[in-house]
Amino acid sequence: MDSYRRWRGCDLRKGRFSEGGRIYLVTTVTKLRRPVFAEFQAARSLVRALRQEQRAGRAGTLAYVVMPDHLHWLMELRGKASLSQVVGAVKSVSAHRLDRALWQRGFHDHALRREEDLPAVARYVVANPLRKGLVTRIGEYPHWDAIWL
Repeated sequence: MDSYRRWRGCDLRKGRFSEGGRIYLVTTVTKLRRPVFAEFQAARSLVRALRQEQRAGRAGTLAYVVMPDHLHWLMELRGKASLSQVVGAVKSVSAHRLDRALWQRGFHDHALRREEDLPAVARYVVANPLRKGLVTRIGEYPHWDAIWL
């Protein structure tokens, strides 16, 4: 199974196209799905890495949720950096700050179409802790944000 995961992570890059101004839903998971971000400070470190990409002008964060073993990030790609470069920077910075090999290789992305309901996608993203049974109300979960909520 491990060799399949490695192959699939690499395979996710095939045919990926990045377009500035496009909105993407990105999902990436920790190595072996370890619940690294169940620890409060680790989760906040990842949030700071997302904000760093926004301040640098490479990504506009619309919504995110940091789950114990993965990240969902609804973002607009900005500037000249590719989606792989931006996600790679977030993963690199967060791993460096936590001083560990943190992430599984690759990530999943979905480029949203103009007709997709962005607030509905954001609600889906931030409701992840509810669906996973981590909280009974989203306000109880500390590691999410959305520009509409």
